[in-house]
Amino acid sequence: MGAEAAGSTPALRALARQAEASLLECKVCFERFGPRQQRRPRNLPCGHVVCLACVAALAHPRTLALECPFCRRACRGCDTSDCLPVLHLLELLGSALPPAPAAHRAAPGAPATLACRLVFGGWGTLVNPTGLALCPKTGRVVVVHDGKRRVKVFDSGGECAHQFGEKGDAAQDIRYPLDVTVTNDCHVVVTDAGDRSVKVFDFFGQIKLVIGGQFSLPWGVETTPQNGIVVTDAEAGSLHFLEVDFPEGVLRRTERLQAHLCGPRQVAVSWLTGAIAVLERPLAVGTGACSPRVKVFSSSMQLIGQVETFGLSLFFLSKITASAVTFDHQGNVIIADTSGQAVLCLGKPEEFPVLTPLITQGLSHPVALTFTKENSLLVLDSGAHSVKVYKVDWG
Repeated sequence: MGAEAAGSTPALRALARQAEASLLECKVCFERFGPRQQRRPRNLPCGHVVCLACVAALAHPRTLALECPFCRRACRGCDTSDCLPVLHLLELLGSALPPAPAAHRAAPGAPATLACRLVFGGWGTLVNPTGLALCPKTGRVVVVHDGKRRVKVFDSGGECAHQFGEKGDAAQDIRYPLDVTVTNDCHVVVTDAGDRSVKVFDFFGQIKLVIGGQFSLPWGVETTPQNGIVVTDAEAGSLHFLEVDFPEGVLRRTERLQAHLCGPRQVAVSWLTGAIAVLERPLAVGTGACSPRVKVFSSSMQLIGQVETFGLSLFFLSKITASAVTFDHQGNVIIADTSGQAVLCLGKPEEFPVLTPLITQGLSHPVALTFTKENSLLVLDSGAHSVKVYKVDWG
């Protein structure tokens, strides 16, 4: 019996090698199929099988339309299904297969691993925080939340340095802050949904300027490399540029950069390329206005990439709800996902979608992201009422 079993081992290995070459390899990217995420085998309606990563790469980011790379039959990414025979064969062969090589579809230059190094804030210190920013000169972290004083400033060790923006104080009143940014000359800019305005403070909380009467619902705000301000108007569906003389507290110029956006909320600016990413989300559940998506515009406001979260869900076979967007130092687009309690890298806008998970555990409800100069990623977790600092190891 032992001799018979021993004699069958080389035959089993030969069968595994033959199966791997002819059945268990995606014929588009030539990577071996696997049971998880990107390597999962998917049936096209025509009967051909490709991996999930290739389905997402072949599908149009907005319509999900694609053609079978072998027979050219048209279909949509959402029409594909798991190839159960291949999955069962993978399970049967098991250890007879040699180890799979490392995947090669991660975004070039994307961070490989992120480890949490520091957590600060917490319930009582932060109450339902909504926005996060970093002072480019001092490295201090600025958070807006629903506490008595709406703006909290933390030092690099997570200790509260000072706070301001008390509701009801005529000199500092912030009613309902949604987002915050810090300019190159250390002015704090807050979008206030309470009176539908954009408010500018110096770094110690003295009000410099209130820009009201121009927005229906100002939401996301970000600083450009030239020290301008971009603001989304979630109700009007627009993106605006503000040129401000911050020391003098004077609004010099306003310009509407984009109209006809669908519920634009968070906005991010790449300091590497000047590109602007806008996170669109419907304002009311069930309206069917649009599905959440990320749009990226060049510095001249030409659309250079967009991804819908429905298409992203093809990678993980689970719902993805983008709640925040930022750029890393290599120009990759990074999003927070409240459904999966995760942070994901989408790659560069011209290469969408190239999906790489960065953080998949330890988060509750991430709502804001930003990178430090030292390549640490700050995540504002409103579910935990805290800021979590992740050290990035670049691949």
